[in-house]
Amino acid sequence: MARNLASATVRLSGNGTVALARWGVRLVPALACAFGLLLGDPLAAASNKVRISNLSDVAFGSVLNLSIDAVRSQNVCLFADTNTNNYNITASGTGPSGAFQLSSGAAAMAFEVQWSSAVGQSSGATLTPNVPLTGQVSAATHQTCGNGPATSASLVVVLRSAALSSAKAGAYAGSLTLVVGPE
Repeated sequence: MARNLASATVRLSGNGTVALARWGVRLVPALACAFGLLLGDPLAAASNKVRISNLSDVAFGSVLNLSIDAVRSQNVCLFADTNTNNYNITASGTGPSGAFQLSSGAAAMAFEVQWSSAVGQSSGATLTPNVPLTGQVSAATHQTCGNGPATSASLVVVLRSAALSSAKAGAYAGSLTLVVGPE
């Protein structure tokens, strides 16, 4: 049986110190970092049953307090054309076995990905690499959220304080791939 899947890739890489980085994480000895996500072309992440769009850069700006989690979320359009509007979402990173991990040479820093099928959320269900989060329901009524709600879900990226405070200085890079399937 053929599966109708949609996928999007989030690229993370660093090229800044205190000012907002174009993409990614950079830790410097002064304990400042800049973080951002560059998301792939949303139109490439489509099938006839599910579609994810309205992905944009996620900017953390300068993170000066490494003793608290750095959290950023964005509202996205997740459309599911099924009898129940149900879908599942699977995420994988560039770490070993698809772990959510940023790298700077031999150094690595973990990050967390959360998902909510509601908009405007700053937390959600924690995604496990390569494990589908099932039973999600889309409120989107149009493939690109052009009619009806403008967005239908929240993507949340978390840099935990433990990972930030223990990371070695460097320019960290990695990627996050999201795959959506109909249910």
